Amino acid sequence: MPKALGLAIAIFACTAAAQMQTTFRAETNLVVIPVAVTDNLNRFVLGLQKPDFHVFEDGVEQSVAQFSGEDAPLSVGLVFDESGSMDLKLRNARDAAAQFLKTLNREDEAFLVEFGDSARLSVSFTVKPDEIQNALKNIRPGGLTAMIDAIHAGLQEMKNAKNPRKAIVIVSDGGDNHSHYTASEIESLVRAADVQVYAMGVFDPLASLGLSPEEISGPRLLSEIATQTGGRAFSAALSSDLPAVAARIAVELRNQYILAYYPKNQARDGKYRKVEVKLSPPTGLTPLKAHWRLGYYAPGQ
Repeated sequence: MPKALGLAIAIFACTAAAQMQTTFRAETNLVVIPVAVTDNLNRFVLGLQKPDFHVFEDGVEQSVAQFSGEDAPLSVGLVFDESGSMDLKLRNARDAAAQFLKTLNREDEAFLVEFGDSARLSVSFTVKPDEIQNALKNIRPGGLTAMIDAIHAGLQEMKNAKNPRKAIVIVSDGGDNHSHYTASEIESLVRAADVQVYAMGVFDPLASLGLSPEEISGPRLLSEIATQTGGRAFSAALSSDLPAVAARIAVELRNQYILAYYPKNQARDGKYRKVEVKLSPPTGLTPLKAHWRLGYYAPGQ
């Protein structure tokens, strides 16, 4: 897991970028890869051009057919932990969710999945963030943690997304201890879905005494899932840092390059294909780091 984020590294001004003019066509063989680029101070780097990116699939360079460095409409799912352990952290977690929802644009849509003993879709896709805010106000923490089931519920609702860019943001304070689905099952589903996963939470290593192996491994599982999808998992030392973490995630989603290509391998074999993005930026820039979706499953017959 990344080190705890303090307020200092997560406070960024979210500028209103012009809406993306390029329309990414929804053909099944078009692979869309969102890419976030940061410098050695973890600041987002904008202004790069199409020739600065090179995309490889299973080691073979692909031709980037569509490119945009502008803000694109987003379909996002908020997956919110309401288990008993969230009791003292609930206010800050709500503030974090509110901070994130404020960054949504008119063209964006969002849904809410709540989870405690079980997971449920409490607000389906909506363009009105207030509907999600009102649902969060009614949350009463209690019960165990069915986090993996909640991710599954989020992936199911994401099938109804209208926008090509999709993300799930998980707000939780620990691992799973009450799901029907297993970690391996959800990892497979996430790899198959065209969805970035981000996670934020308070994970106290000193509080692990007496927890189950599933609960202890929760932060690591979230980190693995997020990395596979091109997202990231952030850990806060204090619940009061959660709104700053939410701001960081929102800024990253709003400051991504969108690359799309038609794979040279046209086989419809359903196999997993690894994706790698390499940068060749203009000279004079400090070393840059890219975050992207690590692969996808090709269509089947």
